[in-house]
Amino acid sequence: MKLPRVVLDTNVLVAASRSRLGASFALLQAMRNRQFLVLLSVPLMLEYEAVLKRPEQLTASGRSVPMTDAFLDALCLCGEAVHLHYLWRPQLRDPSDEMVLETALNGRADVLVSMNIRDFATARRFRLKVATPGAFLRQLREEQP
Repeated sequence: MKLPRVVLDTNVLVAASRSRLGASFALLQAMRNRQFLVLLSVPLMLEYEAVLKRPEQLTASGRSVPMTDAFLDALCLCGEAVHLHYLWRPQLRDPSDEMVLETALNGRADVLVSMNIRDFATARRFRLKVATPGAFLRQLREEQP
């Protein structure tokens, strides 16, 4: 069975870091259990790091900088590196979302997971599925034998 190739928007990691009860955290568990392959690029990892290490994020998550570094290191071990051979900019209203879309397109992702699916409406032009964490988690559960 082919694992779905997935790009996670930064807001999914933020939500997972703030609560262990939601779909975002459950998705990280599914990733760790090899239910899907997360795609990562250098710009996307830098975005994850910058956002997760903001003082307000560290306070809200109860994590320290070293804990965040350990999480990001573990994420790199679970994921597949994507080299951005082509930049698709500008496609989206929010320039900070461009790296998420570019990672998905260059990595031939099956789905882009975001809390703000309206922000990625343009992805339809590329036949890229966009789903919320909850919707994608339901899809994973339905596909399990």
